[in-house]
Amino acid sequence: MATEVSQLISSISLLLLLFPLLSRANSFNSTDEKPSPYEFLKHLQGCHKGDRVQGLHELKSYLENFGYLNYHLSKNNIRANDDDFDDLLESSIKTYQLNYHLKASGVLDAQTISKMMMPRCGVSDIINGNPKWPASKNHLTYGFLSGTGSKAMNPVARAFDQWASATHFTFSQTRNYANADIKIGFHRRQHGDGHPFDGPGGILAHAWSPTDGRFHYDADEVWSIGPVPGAIDLETVALHEIGHLLGLGHSSVKDAIMYPSIGDGVTKGLHGDDIRGILALYNA
Repeated sequence: MATEVSQLISSISLLLLLFPLLSRANSFNSTDEKPSPYEFLKHLQGCHKGDRVQGLHELKSYLENFGYLNYHLSKNNIRANDDDFDDLLESSIKTYQLNYHLKASGVLDAQTISKMMMPRCGVSDIINGNPKWPASKNHLTYGFLSGTGSKAMNPVARAFDQWASATHFTFSQTRNYANADIKIGFHRRQHGDGHPFDGPGGILAHAWSPTDGRFHYDADEVWSIGPVPGAIDLETVALHEIGHLLGLGHSSVKDAIMYPSIGDGVTKGLHGDDIRGILALYNA
Protein backbone atom coordinates (compact mmCIF):
# COMPACT_ATOMS: atom_id res chain seq x y z
CA MET A 1 0.00 0.00 0.00
CA ALA A 2 2.80 2.40 0.92
CA THR A 3 4.46 1.67 -2.42
CA GLU A 4 1.24 2.50 -4.32
CA VAL A 5 0.83 5.79 -2.43
CA SER A 6 4.46 6.66 -3.12
CA GLN A 7 3.97 5.95 -6.84
CA LEU A 8 0.79 8.06 -6.89
CA ILE A 9 2.58 11.00 -5.25
CA SER A 10 5.45 10.67 -7.74
CA SER A 11 3.00 10.67 -10.67
CA ILE A 12 1.19 13.76 -9.39
CA SER A 13 4.51 15.54 -8.82
CA LEU A 14 5.60 14.73 -12.37
CA LEU A 15 2.33 16.07 -13.80
CA LEU A 16 2.73 19.29 -11.82
CA LEU A 17 6.23 19.70 -13.20
CA LEU A 18 5.11 19.01 -16.77
CA PHE A 19 1.97 21.18 -16.75
CA PRO A 20 3.71 24.51 -17.44
CA LEU A 21 5.62 22.89 -20.28
CA LEU A 22 2.49 21.32 -21.79
CA SER A 23 0.53 24.57 -21.54
CA ARG A 24 3.19 26.32 -23.62
CA ALA A 25 3.83 23.45 -26.03
CA ASN A 26 2.59 25.54 -28.95
CA SER A 27 4.46 28.72 -27.99
CA PHE A 28 8.01 29.74 -28.74
CA ASN A 29 10.45 32.60 -28.31
CA SER A 30 9.54 32.66 -24.62
CA THR A 31 10.93 35.52 -22.59
CA ASP A 32 10.86 36.54 -18.95
CA GLU A 33 7.96 38.85 -18.23
CA LYS A 34 9.01 42.46 -18.77
CA PRO A 35 7.18 45.75 -18.26
CA SER A 36 5.09 46.92 -21.19
CA PRO A 37 6.62 49.79 -23.17
CA TYR A 38 3.30 51.52 -22.47
CA GLU A 39 3.76 51.28 -18.68
CA PHE A 40 4.24 55.08 -18.55
CA LEU A 41 0.51 55.50 -19.28
CA LYS A 42 -0.56 54.15 -15.89
CA HIS A 43 0.42 57.22 -13.87
CA LEU A 44 -1.28 59.52 -16.39
CA GLN A 45 -4.76 58.23 -15.51
CA GLY A 46 -7.07 61.12 -14.65
CA CYS A 47 -5.04 63.77 -16.51
CA HIS A 48 -7.01 66.41 -18.38
CA LYS A 49 -6.58 69.71 -20.18
CA GLY A 50 -4.59 72.22 -18.20
CA ASP A 51 -2.49 69.65 -16.36
CA ARG A 52 1.29 69.52 -16.51
CA VAL A 53 2.45 65.99 -15.68
CA GLN A 54 5.74 64.26 -16.34
CA GLY A 55 5.26 61.68 -19.08
CA LEU A 56 2.68 63.55 -21.15
CA HIS A 57 5.33 64.05 -23.85
CA GLU A 58 5.46 60.24 -24.19
CA LEU A 59 1.68 60.16 -24.62
CA LYS A 60 2.00 62.80 -27.35
CA SER A 61 4.55 60.61 -29.11
CA TYR A 62 2.21 57.59 -28.81
CA LEU A 63 -0.73 59.49 -30.32
CA GLU A 64 1.43 60.97 -33.06
CA ASN A 65 2.77 57.51 -33.93
CA PHE A 66 -0.75 56.18 -34.46
CA GLY A 67 -2.05 59.14 -36.46
CA TYR A 68 -4.07 61.09 -33.89
CA LEU A 69 -1.78 64.05 -33.26
CA ASN A 70 0.44 66.23 -35.43
CA TYR A 71 2.07 69.27 -33.87
CA HIS A 72 3.99 69.91 -37.09
CA LEU A 73 0.77 71.18 -38.69
CA SER A 74 0.23 73.50 -35.72
CA LYS A 75 1.77 76.86 -34.89
CA ASN A 76 2.70 75.36 -31.53
CA ASN A 77 4.94 72.62 -32.92
CA ILE A 78 7.48 73.23 -30.13
CA ARG A 79 4.95 71.80 -27.68
CA ALA A 80 5.27 68.26 -29.07
CA ASN A 81 8.00 67.47 -26.55
CA ASP A 82 6.64 69.12 -23.43
CA ASP A 83 4.44 67.77 -20.63
CA ASP A 84 1.56 70.24 -21.04
CA PHE A 85 -1.96 68.92 -21.57
CA ASP A 86 -3.01 71.44 -24.21
CA ASP A 87 -6.01 71.86 -26.53
CA LEU A 88 -4.46 69.82 -29.32
CA LEU A 89 -3.76 66.89 -27.00
CA GLU A 90 -7.31 66.97 -25.66
CA SER A 91 -8.70 66.96 -29.21
CA SER A 92 -6.51 64.01 -30.22
CA ILE A 93 -7.62 62.01 -27.15
CA LYS A 94 -11.27 62.67 -28.04
CA THR A 95 -10.61 61.38 -31.56
CA TYR A 96 -8.94 58.27 -30.13
CA GLN A 97 -11.88 57.69 -27.76
CA LEU A 98 -14.41 58.05 -30.58
CA ASN A 99 -12.49 55.59 -32.73
CA TYR A 100 -12.56 52.99 -29.96
CA HIS A 101 -16.18 53.64 -28.97
CA LEU A 102 -15.22 55.14 -25.61
CA LYS A 103 -16.74 58.17 -23.91
CA ALA A 104 -15.22 61.13 -25.82
CA SER A 105 -14.39 63.24 -22.77
CA GLY A 106 -10.82 64.16 -23.68
CA VAL A 107 -9.84 62.95 -20.18
CA LEU A 108 -7.44 60.05 -19.66
CA ASP A 109 -9.91 57.83 -17.82
CA ALA A 110 -9.31 54.21 -16.84
CA GLN A 111 -10.98 52.78 -19.96
CA THR A 112 -8.86 54.92 -22.28
CA ILE A 113 -5.61 54.02 -20.50
CA SER A 114 -6.53 50.32 -20.56
CA LYS A 115 -7.17 50.43 -24.30
CA MET A 116 -3.94 52.31 -25.02
CA MET A 117 -1.89 49.75 -23.08
CA MET A 118 -3.03 46.76 -25.14
CA PRO A 119 -0.49 45.08 -27.48
CA ARG A 120 -1.25 46.27 -30.99
CA CYS A 121 -0.25 46.65 -34.61
CA GLY A 122 2.33 49.33 -35.35
CA VAL A 123 0.43 50.75 -38.34
CA SER A 124 -1.24 54.13 -37.84
CA ASP A 125 -5.00 54.11 -37.17
CA ILE A 126 -5.51 57.17 -39.39
CA ILE A 127 -4.13 56.98 -42.93
CA ASN A 128 -4.78 59.24 -45.89
CA GLY A 129 -5.57 57.62 -49.23
CA ASN A 130 -6.51 54.09 -50.31
CA PRO A 131 -3.46 52.44 -51.88
CA LYS A 132 -4.08 49.12 -53.60
CA TRP A 133 -2.48 46.64 -55.98
CA PRO A 134 -3.02 47.33 -59.69
CA ALA A 135 -5.83 45.43 -61.40
CA SER A 136 -3.33 43.37 -63.37
CA LYS A 137 -1.67 42.13 -60.19
CA ASN A 138 -3.92 39.50 -58.63
CA HIS A 139 -1.28 36.85 -57.88
CA LEU A 140 1.22 37.74 -55.17
CA THR A 141 4.30 35.83 -54.09
CA TYR A 142 5.60 35.89 -50.53
CA GLY A 143 8.98 34.95 -49.14
CA PHE A 144 10.53 34.60 -45.68
CA LEU A 145 13.75 36.15 -44.49
CA SER A 146 16.55 33.60 -44.28
CA GLY A 147 16.55 31.82 -40.93
CA THR A 148 12.77 31.89 -40.42
CA GLY A 149 11.69 28.48 -39.09
CA SER A 150 8.93 26.36 -40.63
CA LYS A 151 7.11 26.54 -37.29
CA ALA A 152 6.50 30.22 -38.01
CA MET A 153 5.93 29.84 -41.75
CA ASN A 154 2.96 27.47 -41.56
CA PRO A 155 0.56 29.80 -39.67
CA VAL A 156 1.39 32.60 -42.12
CA ALA A 157 0.62 30.32 -45.07
CA ARG A 158 -2.76 29.50 -43.50
CA ALA A 159 -3.48 33.22 -43.15
CA PHE A 160 -2.79 33.76 -46.85
CA ASP A 161 -5.17 30.89 -47.62
CA GLN A 162 -7.92 32.61 -45.65
CA TRP A 163 -7.50 35.85 -47.59
CA ALA A 164 -7.39 33.93 -50.89
CA SER A 165 -10.74 32.32 -50.09
CA ALA A 166 -12.33 35.75 -49.51
CA THR A 167 -10.79 37.78 -52.36
CA HIS A 168 -9.75 37.66 -56.00
CA PHE A 169 -6.10 37.30 -54.92
CA THR A 170 -4.03 34.13 -55.06
CA PHE A 171 -0.77 33.66 -53.18
CA SER A 172 2.23 31.38 -53.43
CA GLN A 173 5.41 31.03 -51.40
CA THR A 174 8.74 31.58 -53.13
CA ARG A 175 12.28 30.86 -51.99
CA ASN A 176 13.43 33.96 -53.85
CA TYR A 177 13.03 36.40 -50.96
CA ALA A 178 14.62 39.32 -52.84
CA ASN A 179 12.07 39.20 -55.67
CA ALA A 180 8.98 38.29 -53.63
CA ASP A 181 6.05 40.70 -53.75
CA ILE A 182 5.69 40.30 -49.98
CA LYS A 183 8.73 39.96 -47.72
CA ILE A 184 8.21 38.53 -44.22
CA GLY A 185 10.68 38.43 -41.35
CA PHE A 186 11.22 38.65 -37.59
CA HIS A 187 13.13 41.71 -36.34
CA ARG A 188 14.09 43.41 -33.08
CA ARG A 189 14.19 47.05 -31.98
CA GLN A 190 15.92 49.21 -34.61
CA HIS A 191 15.89 47.15 -37.79
CA GLY A 192 16.47 49.62 -40.59
CA ASP A 193 12.97 50.58 -41.69
CA GLY A 194 12.53 53.73 -39.61
CA HIS A 195 9.91 52.08 -37.38
CA PRO A 196 11.71 50.39 -34.47
CA PHE A 197 10.03 47.74 -32.37
CA ASP A 198 9.75 48.29 -28.63
CA GLY A 199 10.23 44.91 -26.96
CA PRO A 200 7.54 42.61 -25.51
CA GLY A 201 3.99 43.82 -25.06
CA GLY A 202 3.86 46.93 -27.23
CA ILE A 203 3.91 46.87 -31.03
CA LEU A 204 3.51 43.28 -32.22
CA ALA A 205 4.10 43.70 -35.94
CA HIS A 206 3.76 46.13 -38.82
CA ALA A 207 3.25 45.96 -42.56
CA TRP A 208 3.22 48.41 -45.44
CA SER A 209 0.40 49.20 -47.82
CA PRO A 210 0.58 48.25 -51.53
CA THR A 211 2.82 47.89 -53.29
CA ASP A 212 5.67 47.97 -50.77
CA GLY A 213 5.14 44.45 -49.45
CA ARG A 214 7.15 44.48 -46.20
CA PHE A 215 5.75 42.57 -43.21
CA HIS A 216 7.72 42.46 -39.96
CA TYR A 217 7.01 40.59 -36.73
CA ASP A 218 8.57 41.78 -33.47
CA ALA A 219 10.94 38.94 -32.57
CA ASP A 220 10.85 39.92 -28.88
CA GLU A 221 7.21 38.91 -28.43
CA VAL A 222 6.17 35.50 -27.12
CA TRP A 223 4.51 33.91 -30.16
CA SER A 224 2.27 30.87 -30.29
CA ILE A 225 0.46 28.61 -32.72
CA GLY A 226 -3.13 28.76 -31.55
CA PRO A 227 -4.46 30.23 -28.30
CA VAL A 228 -1.86 30.01 -25.53
CA PRO A 229 -2.12 32.15 -22.37
CA GLY A 230 0.65 34.74 -22.26
CA ALA A 231 1.45 34.42 -25.97
CA ILE A 232 0.28 36.05 -29.21
CA ASP A 233 -1.10 33.90 -32.03
CA LEU A 234 1.04 34.08 -35.18
CA GLU A 235 -1.79 33.34 -37.61
CA THR A 236 -4.12 35.98 -36.18
CA VAL A 237 -1.44 38.66 -36.47
CA ALA A 238 -0.57 37.47 -40.00
CA LEU A 239 -4.23 37.79 -41.02
CA HIS A 240 -4.22 41.37 -39.75
CA GLU A 241 -0.96 42.39 -41.39
CA ILE A 242 -1.89 40.78 -44.73
CA GLY A 243 -4.96 43.02 -44.64
CA HIS A 244 -2.58 46.01 -44.58
CA LEU A 245 -0.47 44.47 -47.35
CA LEU A 246 -3.63 44.32 -49.50
CA GLY A 247 -4.55 47.94 -48.71
CA LEU A 248 -6.91 47.81 -45.73
CA GLY A 249 -6.58 50.22 -42.83
CA HIS A 250 -7.65 49.62 -39.26
CA SER A 251 -11.25 48.96 -38.31
CA SER A 252 -13.10 50.20 -35.24
CA VAL A 253 -15.16 46.97 -35.19
CA LYS A 254 -13.77 45.01 -32.25
CA ASP A 255 -14.39 41.54 -33.73
CA ALA A 256 -12.81 42.43 -37.09
CA ILE A 257 -9.35 41.10 -37.87
CA MET A 258 -8.37 44.67 -38.80
CA TYR A 259 -9.05 45.94 -35.27
CA PRO A 260 -5.70 47.42 -34.15
CA SER A 261 -5.11 45.56 -30.89
CA ILE A 262 -5.27 41.99 -29.63
CA GLY A 263 -4.75 40.31 -26.27
CA ASP A 264 -2.68 37.24 -25.48
CA GLY A 265 -4.29 33.82 -25.79
CA VAL A 266 -6.73 35.09 -28.44
CA THR A 267 -7.36 33.83 -31.98
CA LYS A 268 -9.49 35.53 -34.61
CA GLY A 269 -10.54 34.94 -38.21
CA LEU A 270 -11.85 37.13 -40.99
CA HIS A 271 -15.00 39.06 -40.10
CA GLY A 272 -17.74 40.37 -42.35
CA ASP A 273 -16.38 43.87 -41.83
CA ASP A 274 -12.97 42.80 -43.20
CA ILE A 275 -14.49 41.12 -46.24
CA ARG A 276 -16.76 44.07 -47.00
CA GLY A 277 -13.76 46.37 -46.71
CA ILE A 278 -11.56 44.45 -49.16
CA LEU A 279 -14.41 43.99 -51.65
CA ALA A 280 -15.18 47.71 -51.54
CA LEU A 281 -11.50 48.64 -51.96
CA TYR A 282 -11.19 46.56 -55.14
CA ASN A 283 -14.75 47.21 -56.38
CA ALA A 284 -15.43 43.49 -56.35
